[in-house]
Amino acid sequence: MESIGASLKTAIEGRDGRKLAGLYASDAVLRVMDRNNPPSKPREIKGRAAIATFWDDICSRTMTHKVDTSIAEGERLAFTQDCTYPDGTKVFCIAVVDLKDGLIARQTVIQAWDE
Repeated sequence: MESIGASLKTAIEGRDGRKLAGLYASDAVLRVMDRNNPPSKPREIKGRAAIATFWDDICSRTMTHKVDTSIAEGERLAFTQDCTYPDGTKVFCIAVVDLKDGLIARQTVIQAWDE
């Protein structure tokens, strides 16, 4: 069986929103911090269904995703991700994932992009 880290990498790089959503617990929380969602008011996406909608949107965009550095320790996983749109615009993300019973229970994403 593929590890959660390998499954995340495969799904992200393959732009497979359904596979990504399947890695989350039904009551998972995904927090996003960026220019539009500062640390004092992060975007919070709650529940697998809402997270599936989020990933479907991201994965439907014409862009490449590359998961680079990843570190796993116990029930935690962290990784970086480089994304590129066809016009050359780049996005960089770092994510920390907390697992529970083999599924993602909580994820925090910090992202920055070219403007």
